[in-house]
Amino acid sequence: MPKDNSIKNVLIIGSGPIIIGQACEFDYAGTQAATSLREEGIKVILINSNPATIMTDPMMADKVYLLPLTIESIEQILDENNASDEWRIDSVLPTMGGQTALNLCKEGDELGIWEKYGVRLIGVDIKAIDKAEDREKFRLWMIELGVPVAPSKTANSFLEGKEFAQDIGFPLVIRPSFTLGGTGGSFVHGKDQLDEALNIGLSASPMHEVLVEKALLGWKEFELELLRDSNDNVVIICTVENFDPMGIHTGDSITVAPAMTLSDTAFQKMRNTAITMMRDLGNFAGGCNVQFALNPLTEEITAIEINPRVSRSSALASKATGYPIAKIAAKLAIGYNLDELKNQITKTTSAYFEPALDYVIVKIPRWNFDKFKGADDTLGLQMKSVGEVMAIGRSFPEAIQKACQSLENEAVGLGYYGKSMMYSDELIEYLKIPKWDRIFRIKDALMIGVSVKRICESTGIDRWFIYQIQKICNCEKEIVKYDLESLPADLLREAKQLGFGDEQLSRIMKDGSTDEDLYQKRKSLGINRVFKMVDTCSAEFEAKTPYFYSTFE
Repeated sequence: MPKDNSIKNVLIIGSGPIIIGQACEFDYAGTQAATSLREEGIKVILINSNPATIMTDPMMADKVYLLPLTIESIEQILDENNASDEWRIDSVLPTMGGQTALNLCKEGDELGIWEKYGVRLIGVDIKAIDKAEDREKFRLWMIELGVPVAPSKTANSFLEGKEFAQDIGFPLVIRPSFTLGGTGGSFVHGKDQLDEALNIGLSASPMHEVLVEKALLGWKEFELELLRDSNDNVVIICTVENFDPMGIHTGDSITVAPAMTLSDTAFQKMRNTAITMMRDLGNFAGGCNVQFALNPLTEEITAIEINPRVSRSSALASKATGYPIAKIAAKLAIGYNLDELKNQITKTTSAYFEPALDYVIVKIPRWNFDKFKGADDTLGLQMKSVGEVMAIGRSFPEAIQKACQSLENEAVGLGYYGKSMMYSDELIEYLKIPKWDRIFRIKDALMIGVSVKRICESTGIDRWFIYQIQKICNCEKEIVKYDLESLPADLLREAKQLGFGDEQLSRIMKDGSTDEDLYQKRKSLGINRVFKMVDTCSAEFEAKTPYFYSTFE
């Protein structure tokens, strides 16, 4: 159906201060949503306490309120604007502001604010927030739907948590309700860790509630980004695979799109389950993010959680596919259906399609432990990264090397520069603990002859990824045999296709040549960059507004 013309003035709730787990991704989403609504002639009123965002630029919204993100501030805005028919707020869009906005939305409902001012929620409903964010309701809902979940119980007190932990057995994961970025969550491997983990989790939850859950350590983790319209049409925009197994927060894991190691059977089962979950979540049109765990031996899938909003991964998925998730989600929230909207890249096909990728995306998180002296650099359930880089390549090796080159940590590719080598047994012990630099240490291990099987057993990472890194190692071992003069053209071309940078290659050869020397050599051999399109549809349709990535095909 067309746009709901009764929606004239929309309040967008921002995400507030930039903190770990909730940062510029939500600014990106809010900016897209404001632009999308204003295109439709709708006035946008925005509240965000953070002035250092793009969405609070006066050009982005019709009115911007730099106020604390509290229900009192929202009531003040509703009061002020309801004094004029022109500015009376009729709708609120909370799905672009992360967990902060959803929590405010729920608080406003409990206090009767929305009903008092005649405001309706768009893009989500309270039923969806409750089912997705309340851990016990989510567990019971999954059981009702017939979707497997890990054995778990919800606790609202310390004693309840201890009792449930004994019933379920170790290892456990403690997941607080209504928090973002894994805040307050932790793994418990034995009784000695339980008391502290429960206290932290209960304190972190605004509802003083935690889910005590059996830990699915060693399982693989996947995320799906979905959109649904008011006709119950659902599309899967992107499937993202975590390089690391369960146990590391998605925001701290290397992630890859599209999923690389999913069988078609497992993917279709995951896809159908995600669609079933979204259709049963609530009566709203918009976006959501679903996370699954998959047993690598049996391909059994388990639902981890569903977020009824755009997420941190939505920004990544938008850039990875060329499909503007937040922009389309905002239009769905005001009544449009997917088949009534245009694909923003082709301008001729509809938005009711699932992007096809003929390239590989790799995201690597960035940490800054140097600035936080004494911080534990071991990765776990609580997100610690302060940013991320994204790279596009024709293959996983090319994309991961390009991502490593973007980290600004003196890595000119997937190498082991600046650190002393360890012996194989030392490396295996090091790899058992998920550290921020594990990807570099995996390459170290392969370079000194540690087997793929042993690395997989130590890390739980799928062997397909390790074999892809092995290709980089094999190429490097060949390159080191040559100087610049004798380096074969075919080997140089292979290296460039595997993502090796010119500086990286000049360091490997160690014959005094520079990256400029290598650049001149490959130019003379006709080994040049070409540019491929991110066009959402694998060149099936002509793209009107594509963007590009470089490669050496």
